[in-house]
Amino acid sequence: MDGISDWEAHYAEVYGQVCKRTSYNSMGGKKRNPETNEMTEEAGFRGNYAGIGYKYDSDLDAFIPPKPFESWTLNTTTFLWDAPVAYPNDGKLYRWNEDTTSWDEVELPQE
Repeated sequence: MDGISDWEAHYAEVYGQVCKRTSYNSMGGKKRNPETNEMTEEAGFRGNYAGIGYKYDSDLDAFIPPKPFESWTLNTTTFLWDAPVAYPNDGKLYRWNEDTTSWDEVELPQE
């Protein structure tokens, strides 16, 4: 297979369908440094690593994860879904409640 310069075009021709590359190091619109495992400020390749249920958006040239709730909106910078209300930053655990479009605190069992 030497001499192939465009793998997406090659696979499209061979299989008769659109083929898009993805990168293990892309998440939330950023690139992960594989040596340090830290996210960089560099843009991730196609937004996110493609996973089961992800859709490719040709206008954004990005893989988008499944929408978790109807009220959430797509962030076109991170290519992830944002809740209409920010997750509380108080160290507690919360679960999204779509009926009230709010975060409900998760009660952890006492030891």
